Amino acid sequence: MNRSAADRLLDVLGAFDQAHPALTLTELAHRAGLPLPTAHRLVGALAGWGALERDDAGRYHVGLRLWEIAALAPRGLGLRQAALPFLEDLYEATHENVHLAVRDGVEVVYIERLSGRSAVGVHSRVGARWPLHATGVGLVLLAHGGLELQERYSADELAAFTPYTVTDPQRLRRILADVRRCGVAVSDRQITDDALSVAAPVRGPRGDVVAAVSVVVPVTGARTPALIPAVQLAGRGISRALGWQPVSPRPPASA
Repeated sequence: MNRSAADRLLDVLGAFDQAHPALTLTELAHRAGLPLPTAHRLVGALAGWGALERDDAGRYHVGLRLWEIAALAPRGLGLRQAALPFLEDLYEATHENVHLAVRDGVEVVYIERLSGRSAVGVHSRVGARWPLHATGVGLVLLAHGGLELQERYSADELAAFTPYTVTDPQRLRRILADVRRCGVAVSDRQITDDALSVAAPVRGPRGDVVAAVSVVVPVTGARTPALIPAVQLAGRGISRALGWQPVSPRPPASA
């Protein structure tokens, strides 16, 4: 099938990922599945527009022009700006890794991270993607993503990162039901065997879950019961900043 010029441009941009943030022209051509002359022409056009930048070693990186465009995404900069005061409060209360994330398809994408030098080491960074079932924020977003998404996700093979990663679909469904009931997700040693994550939902103006906030702490000595209300408070604060108004329960009718 002949691919359009737009498809080939997207193939070039899609060659970059977390493991490959800088690529030579030859590497770009190989990862994009393009002949070298075609890659040379497309990379030149992208670099001229500012979507790619070339360093002194001849390797290409994603350019600032793409960052400027991406900042216009409603789930990007605007959400981060509304959330930042509450993320900072959560960080000051814990001095551990604090994350804000959204769902993109069957992956979680981190759009903000606050961390201190003494915080437990994590693999997350702004722009990083992880499977939904293996992170606290991902469990929150999957739990509130609807039954169709959950069934489709559970039908696929669930990747394991540690011996503790949940890979059984039935167990995952039970965990998602608990997340919806309790309003919080606890991901215990799912990505690394030394960290625990506590996450809570962030709601938009209509009450739908648009993001998730979490704190990641060392599993040793983790005070999960104390972390849960702090994370939930941050989630509710961000939700209100986005325009969400919780529905107050109606008083019982008088006899």
